[in-house]
Amino acid sequence: MIYEAGSYDVVVIGAGHAGCEAALASARMGCQTLLATLSMEGIGLMPCNPSIGGPAKAQLVREIDALGGEMGINIDKANLQMRMINTGKGPAVQSLRAQADKHEYHRELMKTILQQEGLHILMAEIEDIQCQDEQVCAVITRTGARFACQAVVVTSGTYLKGRIIVGDLAYEGGPANQFPSVKLADSLRSMGITLGRFKTGTPPRIDRKSVDFSKMSEQPGDPDVPNFSFITPKANREQLSCYLTYSNKKTHQIVMDNLNRSPLYTGVIKGKGPRYCPSFEDKVVRFAHKESHQLFVEPEGRDTDEMYVQGLNTSLPEDVQMAVLRSIPGLENVRIIRTGYAIEYDYVLPSQLKLSLESKKIAGLFTAGQINGTSGYEEAAAQGLIAGINAALKVKNQPPFILKRSEAYIGVLIDDLISKESDEPYRLLTSRAEYRLLLRQDNADLRLTEMGRSLGLVDDYRWQIYQNKKRQLDSLIELLQKTTYTPADKTIAGYLQKKNSAPIKDRVSLWELLRRPEVNLSDYVEMGLIPPQNPDIMEQLEIQSKYEGYINKQREQVIRFEKMENKLIPADIDYDTVSGLSSEALQRLKQFRPESIGQASRISGITPADINVLLIFLKRKEGIR
Repeated sequence: MIYEAGSYDVVVIGAGHAGCEAALASARMGCQTLLATLSMEGIGLMPCNPSIGGPAKAQLVREIDALGGEMGINIDKANLQMRMINTGKGPAVQSLRAQADKHEYHRELMKTILQQEGLHILMAEIEDIQCQDEQVCAVITRTGARFACQAVVVTSGTYLKGRIIVGDLAYEGGPANQFPSVKLADSLRSMGITLGRFKTGTPPRIDRKSVDFSKMSEQPGDPDVPNFSFITPKANREQLSCYLTYSNKKTHQIVMDNLNRSPLYTGVIKGKGPRYCPSFEDKVVRFAHKESHQLFVEPEGRDTDEMYVQGLNTSLPEDVQMAVLRSIPGLENVRIIRTGYAIEYDYVLPSQLKLSLESKKIAGLFTAGQINGTSGYEEAAAQGLIAGINAALKVKNQPPFILKRSEAYIGVLIDDLISKESDEPYRLLTSRAEYRLLLRQDNADLRLTEMGRSLGLVDDYRWQIYQNKKRQLDSLIELLQKTTYTPADKTIAGYLQKKNSAPIKDRVSLWELLRRPEVNLSDYVEMGLIPPQNPDIMEQLEIQSKYEGYINKQREQVIRFEKMENKLIPADIDYDTVSGLSSEALQRLKQFRPESIGQASRISGITPADINVLLIFLKRKEGIR
């Protein structure tokens, strides 16, 4: 029996990384928000690798933070180890990675949610989303409670009709033996939402006490690395090491001998898995020429002996998993705490979404995270933040908040999801961002904090930190540009000689000199040419100066890009009346219904000739008006 249980502005279904960001954003923007979760233990759950960051993902976390989200702050509280990745490469691809204490991460995030004004938690399974005139109006729980609302954000992750698979054993279930969400998938289908089927997996967890680390290579954290959040105070936490080992011929032979028991190869698993995080048995088969694969043994927390074997995702039977593990150096006597498994789940084809992550069919219905066909906690959190923001804006009858590809990795992520078909879970990579030199992790606050402030997500404390940093940057840039020297100056001549740098021939500024690879701001400070600076300020100025030419070229590209992005396509356009389009372009445009010419140009199957036809049609239509 259904009964009226209350009314909210926004209901968020699911309390994983997407759901937590969505609910916090909605509540912080002044909307009464209900966060429904199948289990309190599922809040901020890390069922796969307990880590945050890495290439492209760190950029997402910094962007979430700059907009006023929570992930960066939370991982700064709960990290076990911090490392900067790709330090030998340019700043566009350098990225921070943290190993997380998954239990502390959950506890800290739950504290934040419980303390958030306007946000209420309900432990319940949402089975149905009600609509009226193609507009969301309520959700109904398994126990019959009906909550009226104006917007719903579905962040069901891999729980939607989840199916756990280990060898020939398969049963309904969510990650880490949680309950699945079954009827919600049927509710979405009844609204006309098309669903697909994906799979992902996780490795066995092993007992630290049974590992011989002397046969592995220790991977310690960096001694001094920055936080993820731009506002987290520096803290000296003990860093726990990870360990590197390798599979071998014996390991691979065990896998090959048991492929007839692998659900990947017997047809038990139907869903397509992520290419960039394949099952171990898939790696052995696909890369048969390789005699070994890297495996990282990583801690899951300070107060647990569970360790995660990164690189060994598998759904092989439990006895085979044990044999595989015990063939690896350092794991000869290993004990399994949790068996590895695959999980199949339903997802929403993201081409059915607007750039705001609102459904094109049902007003007020938003989806975010793995339900949109992505992989990774960071991709989920970024979508959750945007969906939560736009759900709140929908309630307030305000225009949606859209980030462009030229403004943020979040913009690249969402545009790719909506514009490009994918038959596998999507993972963000630095190579997917055309303007990655502009979208670095170090300048996310400079790009996005003002946007977060206008949305009401950036509080006074964060805003003050941002303004102080910007004032320092502007002041120091002005000083460097105004301070000039001639070839006759002995201080500069001696410094350049010491650095094996060519002498100057004309008057130059300290800013121009800084462009030279061998010249550093720290030298300027040591010579007394500029006052001592915060390391973050130093890093920012070094990058801006040394890469100024490349940065300016990318900004010119962005200007051209935005001309196409600003050419909007009417939502009610009838593509059948656009003569001259190829049949494939017509089909694709009707399927994706892009919001701009720029977005249309990125849809697979649409050629430059099709874009020209569309531009001519729109120009004529404007002329008629």
